[in-house]
Amino acid sequence: MGVFASVGKDVCSFFKHLSAGRSGVRRITQFDPSSLCVQIAAEVPDYQPTEYFSPKRLDLLDRFTQFSLLGAREAMNSSGLEIPEQERARFGVVIGSGMGGAQGLDEGYLKLYQEQATRLHPFTIPRIMHNAPVSQVCMEYSAQGPSFATATACSSSGHAIGEAFHLVKFGLADTMLAGGTDAPITYGMMRSWESVRVLAAGNSEPSRACRPFSADREGMVIGEGAAIVVLEEMEHAQRRGAEIWAEISGFGMTADAGHITQPTIDGPARAIRAALEEARVNPEQVDYINAHGTGTRLNDALETAIIKEVFKEHARNIPISSTKSMHGHVMGATGAVELAATVLAIRHGVIPPTANYTTADPECDLDYVPNEARERSVRVAISNSFAFGGLNAVLLVRQIQ
Repeated sequence: MGVFASVGKDVCSFFKHLSAGRSGVRRITQFDPSSLCVQIAAEVPDYQPTEYFSPKRLDLLDRFTQFSLLGAREAMNSSGLEIPEQERARFGVVIGSGMGGAQGLDEGYLKLYQEQATRLHPFTIPRIMHNAPVSQVCMEYSAQGPSFATATACSSSGHAIGEAFHLVKFGLADTMLAGGTDAPITYGMMRSWESVRVLAAGNSEPSRACRPFSADREGMVIGEGAAIVVLEEMEHAQRRGAEIWAEISGFGMTADAGHITQPTIDGPARAIRAALEEARVNPEQVDYINAHGTGTRLNDALETAIIKEVFKEHARNIPISSTKSMHGHVMGATGAVELAATVLAIRHGVIPPTANYTTADPECDLDYVPNEARERSVRVAISNSFAFGGLNAVLLVRQIQ
């Protein structure tokens, strides 16, 4: 795996900070946020692109593509994977993004409408298109197999990883790089999200702004970053002596077909059941749920009801946490970032907490692992992603026996 996020620029530091309950939320530094009502976000701190890429290459890379390449770099390096030329046609890439090249769009519109430019950067389109990360990662690692981008808002990387899993499972690929990336912290995007009225202000104490499942929750915090995983067919990995972190064995995806912004109970519940069914896992076998847990009034109460609907009485026995309380809502990358947290919980036997939890909510009455990580063996876990537009993705992962 590779992670590049507000709470860590690699897998080790990412999980270290999550386990300690440290938040990556701070005042925005990428532009002057003084005129915004909400001036905080979960930014990747002290990020200097020229430390990672040459100026010439940066000409082609929007910020969200940079993050995807850095996540893929760590994933490939840690995997020890080398794809011989004859296997490249069975090596593919699927990466999700909810917002695409948000920075390039913002810069382009600024030049067009404020500065009255008549000509934009010649690489504007190749930089902002949703498939830019996929194409750049394919070129970086000579991946010539099934490759595409997914764009399903907050479920984008859940769908990306789930579809890559199925490509391997059903014999269309041997190896895949999959995950998500987003860099939506721009003036235009923040103004757009302000208008939806779901953001936590937290201007006085940014690190405590996102409080999922807590009675005093105020809303979500926008984040940025990327997470990429290497997926291999099991025997392929074993033959090369790979270190296997976990096994994806179930994926569920559904549509609510209801409201454009308000989720239902039925749609997400069907996605969880589909993941359980594919993995041939009973609800009582699930040891941990990494919740979608945005910190909004509506989402957290509904997700609690969804979990109760699927798991019945066992719902009260399952530790549930929202790591968004620390890394923010990474939009299209959030499913991949949270899958990384889920896999690391399995690997280390440590469940990351829901940070900033203060007061119990009668509508959210399950075990949300408040504020402190919990040591516990995790054999089976699920990671939920529920998107605007009612498109749901649920990944089930299990410990390697």
